[in-house]
Amino acid sequence: MAIDAAKGFAPTYVAMEVSGAAAAVATGSAALLGNYRPVFMRFQRGGKMVATGGGVLFGLAPKAAAIGAGLWLLVALVTRYASVASLTVAVLMPVLEVLTGRPWEVVAFTIVLAVAIFVLHRENIRRLMNGTEHRLSFRRGSASSRAGPSSGPAA
Repeated sequence: MAIDAAKGFAPTYVAMEVSGAAAAVATGSAALLGNYRPVFMRFQRGGKMVATGGGVLFGLAPKAAAIGAGLWLLVALVTRYASVASLTVAVLMPVLEVLTGRPWEVVAFTIVLAVAIFVLHRENIRRLMNGTEHRLSFRRGSASSRAGPSSGPAA
């Protein structure tokens, strides 16, 4: 996860510092596409863009990204679903970008990113609706449990 975030952050931050918001959005978009369809995997399925997107957002708008990271952690702790936390923050990021005074390119980028995250989380949304989405486990050495009526192992 840290590597995905770093590969989104580093080039986006440099582009933001050197060339401004438009270049940084283009650079961040390239990082996200590379995460989604990696060249070294022959353009087969990659990640769901959340960690890389977080890194890109830290490069574009560190204040809003820090607030978003805090919200992600809070929602994940309360719901115990990483997918719910990711989807919640995806919806809130454009609002945070507006509230922190970011350029229109950054706001538009976060809207497109939110849509992409929802599209890539279709299966997670289905599992949430069916009550079978994987829950986060905060116990040491414990694997994620499945949501549902039974808290024990599946038969």
